[in-house]
Amino acid sequence: MRSMGESRGTFGVKRIFEPPADGDGFRVLVDRLWPRGMAKEDAAVDLWLKDVAPSTQLRKEFNHRPERFAGFSERYRLELDANPAVEALLKLAAEHPRTTLLYAARNTEANHALVLLEYLRGRPAG
Repeated sequence: MRSMGESRGTFGVKRIFEPPADGDGFRVLVDRLWPRGMAKEDAAVDLWLKDVAPSTQLRKEFNHRPERFAGFSERYRLELDANPAVEALLKLAAEHPRTTLLYAARNTEANHALVLLEYLRGRPAG
């Protein structure tokens, strides 16, 4: 699991299909769609924050194709700039020592949760 630390708490990212761990803290699903094959009672999700996920159009254009990741990342950051759900996520994270961003994508190196994590790293603590 990757992590970041700031005065507002620590963030990490993790596939939702990995077993929950005590160190996950507050678990936030950041996918727009519920992960296929994952029962809600098994997910141990504290919050499903769909609105912080990429738009449906952007998600479909990316289609988890690694060669499109750079362009996807740039466009997703622009969406995040105008997305009030980012502030909501930061406020929630400030209430918890650890917040884990959960995602379902198979690719652990090129997915929106990593873009979101990097974006949050660039935000001032507040």
